[in-house]
Amino acid sequence: MSADFDVCIVGGGVVGLAIAQRLSEHCQVLLLERHGQIGTETSSRNSEVIHAGLYYPAASLKERLCVAGRKALYQFCEQQDVPHKRIGKLIVSPVQEHPALVQLQQTAQRLGIPLLQLDQTDISELEPAVTATAGLFSPSTGIIDSHQYMYRLQQLSEQQGALVACHSNLLSARDNDQGWQIAVETADGTLELQVRVLINAAGLSARQVALACGERPEHTPALYPCRGHYFSLPGRSPFHHLVYPLPEPQLAGLGVHATLDMGGQVRFGPDVQYLPGINEDPHWSPSSDNNLYHVDPQRAQAFATAIQRWYPQLGTDQLQPAYAGIRPKLSGPGQSVADFMLQNGHPDLPPALHLFGIESPGLTASLAIAEEVSTMLNMN
Repeated sequence: MSADFDVCIVGGGVVGLAIAQRLSEHCQVLLLERHGQIGTETSSRNSEVIHAGLYYPAASLKERLCVAGRKALYQFCEQQDVPHKRIGKLIVSPVQEHPALVQLQQTAQRLGIPLLQLDQTDISELEPAVTATAGLFSPSTGIIDSHQYMYRLQQLSEQQGALVACHSNLLSARDNDQGWQIAVETADGTLELQVRVLINAAGLSARQVALACGERPEHTPALYPCRGHYFSLPGRSPFHHLVYPLPEPQLAGLGVHATLDMGGQVRFGPDVQYLPGINEDPHWSPSSDNNLYHVDPQRAQAFATAIQRWYPQLGTDQLQPAYAGIRPKLSGPGQSVADFMLQNGHPDLPPALHLFGIESPGLTASLAIAEEVSTMLNMN
């Protein structure tokens, strides 16, 4: 039996699409997305920031792929006319000599990332609405229209012969002599297809997909879904750049920060709220909770309290609920931050690669992740 496709990618978020665009240069690629359109989960519910790469443990995949991905992403956006701005980010501190400031400066120096040290006067000139004693400015941080980026990845993939199939849910994958026989649920019924290689880029559903591909539960990492809420600030932006507080301990999040979208709208977020997930309920999925993306207006008070530390003019009544997103974390509350995990499938099974815990900086790192996947599967 000949294969219908060389590669099947499960998950049509930004990482799955980046992989499809990369591999379709040389392979017949099928991408399965269970929703009616691409990028409807984590990829479209985030801050849309192109990160410099300052926050991650030394030599981690997050650090390496963020730095490489940032450079590749800016180049891609310029070549493919994807809306983006190298707008820069201000990181603020309430005190002059904060250990986190020193650590960020050391990281920037080690990685060769431009980072400017600012005092109170500098900050007032850069962002008059911001109150802080000291800070850092990252000129290589930017913003991107993530939806247009994903659409362009899809277009390029399809131009290279890839099939991007929405409303297509992987039900099972069975190994045989030719690779994988997969069952796919579509709007027209169930299809049986033959593929050589499986790539699991299913994000919040990555654990379920791995188990459906025959991976053992004890070799599949636990997932800790983590919700982050966003509020918007109507009217003209008081900021010219992104504004971030110092990172939170253990990087459960980067703190409630101010970002701008491509239209200049200010958004504050995200906070951190861990959810019961598939570790407690094996049938949990993002679509099983109708209130998953609800933003409770009562959260505005906690947001305002955090933001007023560096933007004291903000009134709680100015904040409007915007949206929420879910991050597929591999570390739970109080645990050390987990790295991205790119895990080869069981050696007794046909070739497979499972991507776990692709949260921030996954958008920034997406093209570098695709290159890493290509290298791991010897598909360069």
